Amino acid sequence: MTHSLSTQANYSIVLVNYKSLELTRTCLELLREGAQEAGVPVFVVDNYSNDASSEYLRTLDWINLIERKSNAPEAGNMAHGRALDLALEQVETEYLFLLHTDTFVYDPAVFSLMISQCTGPQEVAAVGCLEQQNRGLARSAWRLTSRFFKHYTRRSLLALGFNSRAPKPFKEVHLKSFCTLWNVRLIKKHGLHFQMDGRNPGYELQDRMAALNYKIGFISPRTIFRYLDHIQSGTVSAMGGYANNHRRVKMYNLLTGERAFKADVRDTNSYVGSFKQARSPAIV
Repeated sequence: MTHSLSTQANYSIVLVNYKSLELTRTCLELLREGAQEAGVPVFVVDNYSNDASSEYLRTLDWINLIERKSNAPEAGNMAHGRALDLALEQVETEYLFLLHTDTFVYDPAVFSLMISQCTGPQEVAAVGCLEQQNRGLARSAWRLTSRFFKHYTRRSLLALGFNSRAPKPFKEVHLKSFCTLWNVRLIKKHGLHFQMDGRNPGYELQDRMAALNYKIGFISPRTIFRYLDHIQSGTVSAMGGYANNHRRVKMYNLLTGERAFKADVRDTNSYVGSFKQARSPAIV
């Protein structure tokens, strides 16, 4: 189901659904009123879910639904990246916001906040956050320290000839795609895509954009999570991929339980107004 594209906004919103009815419905309910009022095109790619979530999406006349088929088993990251590239082909706005269906935007002022970073003498290819949750200063410092020691311990063991896993980078360098702004014009100008290697979609794209001397904008977790919630691996939790006492399942249950309350108490006028403010910033 395709709804006529609007030219009011200079950005679109793109999501990929895979068997996550409640998450997708919650995400879209929070976006619907503001997006429609401000003329923001919303693209949802159904990644061959073939379930109740697919049926739900077909009932929505305000989204641009793309139903992707797959004839062979795919790794999750590959399927997600290919779905994003289908949406990218249809996006006509200068920017797109890539959201996960387990991202609940309670204040769409986050969109204008991120677009405001696209001003200045150096063109900006992407804006986002390096973390998928706001851990706070103490937990973030502990995480960085522990990953630092683990990284160099593994490097030392390998250098001494012992068996060890390959060290992972201890510092995050790639934007996390739960809420990321991408410059569509620059991506298409260079013939690039979201899925270009075996890594998470967007990682290679970010590396190539940085190599082309485009700026990558970073927003701190403390800032971005003032506007939204994110259930890390929410789709996996929704499908029963973790034990009931797993911390991500607990977060999933907490946020999906609270979302109705948050949606009801938000100020509708300021919510819609935030979308309007985000649609036409001064871009240099």
